[in-house]
Amino acid sequence: MFKHLKAVSGDPLLALIMAHKQDTNPKKIDLGVGVYKDDNGHTPILNTVKKAEAILLEQEDSKSYLGIYGATEFEAIIKELILGEGNPLIASGRVRSTQTPGGTGALKVAADFISANLKGARLWVSDPTWGNHKSIFDSAGVEVKNYPYYDPATNGLRFDDMMATLEAEVKEGDVLLLHACCHNPTGIDLQFDHWKVLTDFVNKRGVLALVDAAYQGFGDGLDEDLAGLRYMAANVQDMLIANSFSKNFGIYRERCGGLSVVAASADEANAAFSIIGQAIRANYSMPPAHGAAVVYTIMSNPELKAEWVLEVAAMRDRINGLREKLVAKLAASGASKDFSFIKDQRGMFSYSGLTLEQVRTLRSEYAIYIADTGRMSIAGVSDNNIDYLCESIAKVVG
Repeated sequence: MFKHLKAVSGDPLLALIMAHKQDTNPKKIDLGVGVYKDDNGHTPILNTVKKAEAILLEQEDSKSYLGIYGATEFEAIIKELILGEGNPLIASGRVRSTQTPGGTGALKVAADFISANLKGARLWVSDPTWGNHKSIFDSAGVEVKNYPYYDPATNGLRFDDMMATLEAEVKEGDVLLLHACCHNPTGIDLQFDHWKVLTDFVNKRGVLALVDAAYQGFGDGLDEDLAGLRYMAANVQDMLIANSFSKNFGIYRERCGGLSVVAASADEANAAFSIIGQAIRANYSMPPAHGAAVVYTIMSNPELKAEWVLEVAAMRDRINGLREKLVAKLAASGASKDFSFIKDQRGMFSYSGLTLEQVRTLRSEYAIYIADTGRMSIAGVSDNNIDYLCESIAKVVG
């Protein structure tokens, strides 16, 4: 039955990570992996997560199924974190939220929901976007289209070109995918004024916004990072929001995320939510429990929540501090290229502006692993390797 099958090429980023693991150079640096790392190159477990797990060890009394939407009490946690405590949208009943297996699970459920219920809808994504966006929506039979975003000439945002394309080509009923903050892979974010323009466009054109909020807290702050998303949610009738708890709680392998639907009324929100439940049932039946239980334990305990906010701030400050150091050390190393744009980017990733040839030279001659696009994970930089990294980049760039 399988004789006709041909092997497919794997994910290039996963191949990059594997190549780094197999490299014997003691100076090797992995700037491909998309997870937070401390200065020792280790992905730590947050103290609050450890404390929450200790509480769960003592108090958990069942391993029974949670149900399609996950733990009932977890819905309020998702809404509060994404929309902000006391947001009138929450009290209105126009928002429903479900637990999902990571942000990826949320996007997959959203893709199936769109495919089944918004006939002919095309999904518009930034060029570039997270590599898995296209695969997820392709698998659901949703056509994926690109809008301009990254400008290699300025290492900045092509917002005018983005809007020109959307105005010219997006039709009523299409879906517009936006990154809430810490754009993956470029690190270049929409500004608040951009969110206002996009909100007007969504309303005028009759488009559904789908916002991917994977890195809340890693840019400028837990509330600051979602200011644009919250403005849009308050000023549109319908919206989908996919979020991840993997990064800001450091629980990557626990696969915990959420999908929220905003509708024009509580009745419409409940109707959409019931259909989302059907998509969940057909996908994975019910989500895993542990990650959500950890998040709920932290968020429902004032002391743990306050400590967690500080832990997120520490991760954010480390990444933003590394951006500043990179810019300063690259300038001091004599690199001919101006890398000052790196400090203005946000989140774990940066489009470095390095060419394919330069990236491959760094890989082959210096054991520095950066994606072919020039996208590098800032979290892979440390005080132990930053000097070697900057010196190597300076040599390659000239």
